[in-house]
Amino acid sequence: MPARPDRESLPYRDCVGIAVFNQDGDVFIGRRKAEGDPEQSAELGAPWQMPQGGIDKGEDPLKAALRELHEETSISAVSLLAEAPEWIYYDLPDEALGIALKGKYRGQRQRWFAFAFTGKDSEIDVLAPGGGKHPAEFDAWRWEKLSRLPSLIVPFKRDAYDKVVEAFADIPRRFNLG
Repeated sequence: MPARPDRESLPYRDCVGIAVFNQDGDVFIGRRKAEGDPEQSAELGAPWQMPQGGIDKGEDPLKAALRELHEETSISAVSLLAEAPEWIYYDLPDEALGIALKGKYRGQRQRWFAFAFTGKDSEIDVLAPGGGKHPAEFDAWRWEKLSRLPSLIVPFKRDAYDKVVEAFADIPRRFNLG
């Protein structure tokens, strides 16, 4: 078995995270497909999360968020509500270092955006996102209370999700959702 890379020598992957709020003030979460997902295993915990994905070189983070959202969920009917005030980081656990994220990163540096979902639930398709143009990353989805997400996410992302909850906790009240 090859030696694990030195954590400190690896960079963070620039990424976006997307909190999509429905009219009831709940957020979209998807259940990650387990097969072929090195970030997901029984040892790492529950597979629920909000959409997220990498920022392409030179890509604007907001454009990346809209692209990733559509590629993972087929959702395009949204309006921007807020952007988290700072980058939110998480580190991979030791057992995933050198494996997850193509083995190139120690974790992710995420720019989070909150959107209002302005479409109908029938628009959401996680099994054949983008009309089947993109591979499915989720095998199920649901609406959930933002405050519950840290207890549903894989343990190594909990601190990051606590920060997302803190950044967006007032969204439902501020925008009269729910």
